[in-house]
Amino acid sequence: MKNFIKNIFIKNDFEKSSFTKKNIISKNEKRIIAVIILFITFTIFVFYNIFFRNNEAEALSKYGSRGNEVIQIQTKLKRWGYYNGSIDGIYGSKTQSAVRYFQSKNGLTVDGIAGKNTLAAMGIYSSSSSSGSSSNNSNDLNLLSRLVYGESRGEPYAGQVAVAAVVLNRVKSSSFPNSVAGVIYQSGAFDAVSDGQINLSPNSTAKKAAQDALNGWDPSYGAIYYFNPNTATNKWIWSRPMTVTIGKHRFCK
Repeated sequence: MKNFIKNIFIKNDFEKSSFTKKNIISKNEKRIIAVIILFITFTIFVFYNIFFRNNEAEALSKYGSRGNEVIQIQTKLKRWGYYNGSIDGIYGSKTQSAVRYFQSKNGLTVDGIAGKNTLAAMGIYSSSSSSGSSSNNSNDLNLLSRLVYGESRGEPYAGQVAVAAVVLNRVKSSSFPNSVAGVIYQSGAFDAVSDGQINLSPNSTAKKAAQDALNGWDPSYGAIYYFNPNTATNKWIWSRPMTVTIGKHRFCK
């Protein structure tokens, strides 16, 4: 009888122990599952912020956008010949196509979205983009700005852009050095280099003119030379085919 009762207690103790162990295992499993769920949630949050939020931050203007930034984009693209629609501040299909065209011509990702890099290439900065951002041609921009200031300050704005465009047209020509610095510092090429005015600090207008030329605006119509007819003494320069006259400068090929 004693053994029977003893066995019953042992059995009960065993069952209680088994039940307790099962509860402990069950709680541990729940904790593991909760940790896994928390880890997955955190991973999704980080992934979203890195890939999606960053992309949203860079997509400053895109199809369907409206406002002043779109007006700036349309104005610049129309001036440079990429856009032929109305300047209405609405980012429609024509604006999108013009942005894609601009991107393809300037080595940018062709997605039709005016993100941070595209806006920087256009010389447009907003509160959503870093004011310290600079395009890859910042050195060229600085040197070109100084040349424009030294050669053509006081000329009409289009004439200042045209002077910068002449430099860039020379860079593209096989007859001249293939860099902005090479063209500008070529011996005897520009008076501003010879008389030291290249070292003057350019004003905001010269900087803007240089940027517009870098972005594709060419009021010189492909010219690789320019001169002032009132002061020119070189007879050869008069033989060059003229493209346009802006202010005191005659531009020619």
